[in-house]
Amino acid sequence: MFFLIYIAKWYASQIGNPLNVKANDGDSERDKNLSTAINRALIVLVFIVFARSWYTSVISNFYAFYVIESYGLTIAKSQSYTFTFLLAGAVGTFFGGPFADRFGKRNVILFSFLAAVPFALVLPFAGSVTAIILLALLGVIIMSSFSVTVVYAQELIPGKIGTMSGLIVGLGFGVGAIGSVALGSLIDSIGLTPTMIATAFLPLLGLLTFLLPSDKKVREWYGG
Repeated sequence: MFFLIYIAKWYASQIGNPLNVKANDGDSERDKNLSTAINRALIVLVFIVFARSWYTSVISNFYAFYVIESYGLTIAKSQSYTFTFLLAGAVGTFFGGPFADRFGKRNVILFSFLAAVPFALVLPFAGSVTAIILLALLGVIIMSSFSVTVVYAQELIPGKIGTMSGLIVGLGFGVGAIGSVALGSLIDSIGLTPTMIATAFLPLLGLLTFLLPSDKKVREWYGG
């Protein structure tokens, strides 16, 4: 908590009050267009969070059962697959920030989905050894955009940092929980393997990232 208080004060001093740029602008038409563009970007982010949350949910909650069914492994051994994915995801979350600083936030979000697509599509058909390697790669790649989407949302509406953090992080966990229930029902209806194959296409929703404004464009909106 002490670290968070310190960081919050530091961050507040870094961003100042960028909304003053918008508030002092007398062009109402420009304000209206800007508001529309921001709302569109937020809607795209919501779909991106949905795709990532549902995919990580199916791996975290159900892939161990898939391993038991497909490879005939014990419950204890199946947990190593989930552990590998989650550990790699933690690594990806950490390195996503530095990569975003270097290559741009939108580029990292786009990469985290599109680069994950071939691995996700191959995973349901991979052998037991190949699968654990694919899970490690998927964890690093797809979770690298987790923190980046939060910061991107904060920069879309810089005067509402807490709201944007709650929207993206809270939505991510909330949608993931709903996804667990929905995907569990789907597994009961069509089976475990067909569900794994169907959800492998979720990272393709990352193509929506092309609809997001570039980092440079967002900075221009607020005079950066």
